[in-house]
Amino acid sequence: MRLINKNVILLFIYRFGFNYPAPFNLSYFWNFGSLALLCLVFQLLTGIFLAMHYTPHVDLAFSSVEHIMRDVNYGWFLRYLHANGASMFFIVVYIHVFRGLYYNSFTYPRQWLWFTGVVILLLMILTAFLGYVLPWGQMSFWAATVITNLLSVVPFVGTDLVYWLWGGFAVDNATLNRFFSLHYLLPFVILALSFIHLIFLHEFGSNNPLGVALKADFIPFTPYYTVKDLFGVVLFFIFAGAFIYFAPNYLGHPDNYILANPLVTPTHIVPEWYFLPFYAILRSIPDKLMGVIALLSSIVVPLLLPLYLKVAIRSLLFRTFSKILFWVFVVDCLVLGWIGGKPIESPYYEIGQFATVFYFAYFLVILPLLNSFERFLMQYWYSYYYVK
Repeated sequence: MRLINKNVILLFIYRFGFNYPAPFNLSYFWNFGSLALLCLVFQLLTGIFLAMHYTPHVDLAFSSVEHIMRDVNYGWFLRYLHANGASMFFIVVYIHVFRGLYYNSFTYPRQWLWFTGVVILLLMILTAFLGYVLPWGQMSFWAATVITNLLSVVPFVGTDLVYWLWGGFAVDNATLNRFFSLHYLLPFVILALSFIHLIFLHEFGSNNPLGVALKADFIPFTPYYTVKDLFGVVLFFIFAGAFIYFAPNYLGHPDNYILANPLVTPTHIVPEWYFLPFYAILRSIPDKLMGVIALLSSIVVPLLLPLYLKVAIRSLLFRTFSKILFWVFVVDCLVLGWIGGKPIESPYYEIGQFATVFYFAYFLVILPLLNSFERFLMQYWYSYYYVK
């Protein structure tokens, strides 16, 4: 019995630990999965220590953040690490997602890996929004007011849903308490989903830059990719440290250092930079209900990719047209992020509408048509060179 238990433990370590077999040709773009887990751990740890000194009350929240910055030993470091860590987390995850799109890592048999990854991204967005409200600055308060009001578009019960979420008739103390509780809870849900994500990864194996199934060319994850990941971690710490130590407020908004005032509306209400592409999609549609539907659809559409897109060749390295349009799509997302921080006026409004149309067209029209066209080219090439 003892021998059986030992074998089970060794098998678990082999399959789900650091020594599982991995393709021999993984590039540094595969480092961002482990970096995302590292960011999650840092956010959890710094968040727990910050919660020890934070007070979720509208009269004390802003001053408690200043207390952390000025009076708590290394409190400034914890807060800057947590705030900038959120930005680093999204940078890493966005690159991770774009890598999955480039190499079509969402196709069979890894569709469940993709599903769990997109759900993790959704929870990250929700958690980051809840955390953005906690400092109780001007931008925190008004961002909460604007975003929570989106629930009012729900027919018949929209207004009641907004009041229920607020815990009253305005964003106030009950709202702040609820947001703090959820912001503390959701990272642990994300951590649990991350382990499920890893289980699916180790069950079906990693995709590779060639996009083909490698039957025999596998190497142990340790030491080959462990060392590679450590090198990526060092570079990541250098990049993140540049913001934390030399430009800690560069990615934030200066209005959030002003105490929340319900009587004074900021000139431009903008969320954090990692929400700007979705915020631009919301503002690009003049109808409020359609704007909310477009906002939700912009996150849900990538989730549906494995259901309607079946590709013969995964990697875009061998698909010229798809590769070109993929980079056009990346530029389109950057344009949406730029537009999201601009006022709603010409020409930003028109550019945002065009970028929004291209965003949805890429997933729903361009990718299926390109896939069919490239299949046709493959069949034509095969029949011309081999059949004849």
